[in-house]
Amino acid sequence: MPRLTFWYEFASTYSYLSAMRIEAAAALADVDVTWQPFLLGPIFKAQGWTTSPFNIYPAKGRYMMRDVGRIAAARGLAFLMPEPFPANALKAARLAVVGTLEGWVAPFSKAVFEAEFAQELDIADEAVLRDILTGLGLDAPSLFARSGEPEIKEQLRTATAEAEALGIFGAPTFVTSDRELFWGDDRLELALAHAKQNS
Repeated sequence: MPRLTFWYEFASTYSYLSAMRIEAAAALADVDVTWQPFLLGPIFKAQGWTTSPFNIYPAKGRYMMRDVGRIAAARGLAFLMPEPFPANALKAARLAVVGTLEGWVAPFSKAVFEAEFAQELDIADEAVLRDILTGLGLDAPSLFARSGEPEIKEQLRTATAEAEALGIFGAPTFVTSDRELFWGDDRLELALAHAKQNS
């Protein structure tokens, strides 16, 4: 079956929009999706940025908030901008890496995005993440312990380095099996079509 890799960052507003619809869109297109968490911070740092471009360029940030709000409303999604923005997504991303190994990355990731952008919760707060894990029927204490293991940390670093090597500069980015990149929630359908045509 054709495959698409969904590269996402938990602090990304547009990744939230994609995470909430990619499974249904991929099923309709008959394409398998691989969920791949990574961190944008190191990629931004390599470009000389110390924060999100939406903070560096205030007009762009104001537009993003309005744009995401409009899209979310049209799709029946809640949208609230959390403080601080961008959130420190390191703990959530490490947990998501564990989820990729154990098969619960998709429901966990969607729950994190909902907590952050629909409920305005701080995903850097371990209590928020613990509640998400528990709500999914997962053993939060053991998963927090595992997410702190060296191999999990290294896997996240490796994923972020791979993203940079692929030329990824923002999130969400969709990468097909022939290494074609599609950036942005509005490119999801095009990415799925390409994945199906070039599998």
